[in-house]
Amino acid sequence: MDDIQNRVALVTGASRGIGRGAAIALAQAGCRVALGYNRSADEARAAVAEIEKTGGTAIAVQADMADHDALNAMVDTVESELGPVEILVNNAGINPIYPLDEIDVARWNETLQINLTSCFVLSQRVVPGMRERGWGRLIMMSSVAAHIGGVIGPHYAASKAGQLGLMRSYARMLATEGVTSNAIAPALIETDMIAGNDNITPDLIPVKRFGRVDEISDMVVHLARNAYMNGQTVNIDGGMYMS
Repeated sequence: MDDIQNRVALVTGASRGIGRGAAIALAQAGCRVALGYNRSADEARAAVAEIEKTGGTAIAVQADMADHDALNAMVDTVESELGPVEILVNNAGINPIYPLDEIDVARWNETLQINLTSCFVLSQRVVPGMRERGWGRLIMMSSVAAHIGGVIGPHYAASKAGQLGLMRSYARMLATEGVTSNAIAPALIETDMIAGNDNITPDLIPVKRFGRVDEISDMVVHLARNAYMNGQTVNIDGGMYMS
């Protein structure tokens, strides 16, 4: 397993939930971490403070995931303050629920812009440097919805399935250059994204409980350290999708 001490990691959507957990776990593994966020500045700064309290190095960087220029500027900031991005965790996403007949092109495009296109923009921005240095990790945070459709809608399921195709393409194209690309497909993790939704209960899951954030963040660290795992989707979903 590779040593990731002092590697620079950028985690998007890191102010709370899975992204926050992933950022903290990577910091505990020795990475210098940039926490991307959009509106939740206080939460992002609190996560940075938690990392710094235990001796880690972290910064919070704001960017609208639908704004391509802002995404490139975010990477510029990370590079100037921490160094070149070596681990990219594409975690930021939205899960708006609409009745099927209310999913129009605007809502479709918004979901794909934030959940999928941002992954492409950021990956394209950091991959050249990874190739030049001969080391890099791309990690996509997909969803069980990519496999089974899920309960949110086709806009969300398609965006998460698109991440898997993007991941596999990078994995195949970069396999000989020290850069790996993998995905995690969680289901029903105890975060804000499922809180307050009466349609989502542990009864949907074979293990009859929601997943924990640390069960996802541990895998993020594993994928960052493992140089042989490439092109894979790790399904952490309590058995909702069995493969």
